[in-house]
Amino acid sequence: MRNSFITVAGISGALAVTLGAMGAHALKDHITPELLQTYETGVRYQFYHTLGLLLTALLMQNNSSGLLRLSGNLFITGIFLFSGSLYFLSTRSLFGIEGMRWIGAVTPLGGLSFIAGWVLLSYSFYKKTYEH
Repeated sequence: MRNSFITVAGISGALAVTLGAMGAHALKDHITPELLQTYETGVRYQFYHTLGLLLTALLMQNNSSGLLRLSGNLFITGIFLFSGSLYFLSTRSLFGIEGMRWIGAVTPLGGLSFIAGWVLLSYSFYKKTYEH
């Protein structure tokens, strides 16, 4: 699982750089400044949680806790739900998809996944440190 997290973190980091460059160069003339800001929020949070996933994978070297595995999976889920929904919502007009505003309801679920991932990451080390 640790190696899978490192692989996913590498791919997610490369995608975040690519999507960030696309936003900075290709999208700025095609979507509103507000939508561009939404898009950039997706990129920023993808970067943060890609680093969180990488940290989780590195910490798994010395702690094979199921809580760490769950934390990493929650970071991945959050990237898809939070960042993915923001990418979709900010660029849907480019694809002629004006509807589907309901996807905005997915974004907070991704945020909750991020929060739960960080809490479990912290708790896994609290548990290892204070309960042994």
